[in-house]
Amino acid sequence: MAYSEELAIRMRAGLHGVRGLQEKKLFGGIGFLVNRNMACGVHGQNMLVRLGTADYEAALKKPHVKVFDLTGRPMSGWILVEKPGYQSKEALQRWMAISIKFAKSLPSK
Repeated sequence: MAYSEELAIRMRAGLHGVRGLQEKKLFGGIGFLVNRNMACGVHGQNMLVRLGTADYEAALKKPHVKVFDLTGRPMSGWILVEKPGYQSKEALQRWMAISIKFAKSLPSK
C-alpha cells in the first residue's frame, strides 16, 4: 500500500526540531519516533497517532477518527485520522503534539 508522501512532508516540517526524532518505514508507511518510541506516522492516506489508552476512547468520538486495526484486533491507544481531520495546519499540529507528548512520557529505549 502506498502512503501519502504529501502528509509525510507536512509532518516532517511540523516535527522539525523535536529532540530525539527518528523516521522509520513502518506498517507499510512512515513512522516518527521520539526517543525510539513510536509517536505518529502515515498509514495509507491517514495519519497514525499514538496517544495511549487513557485518551483512546475520547479520541475515537472525534470526527474523522477511526480505529487502527492491521490484524483484525484493534490496537488500543493508536488511532487513524482521515484527511479531513488533519487537513488544516492547526489540526495536524494538534494531533502531532498529542502523539509527541505521549511518546515523551514513555521511558527511552
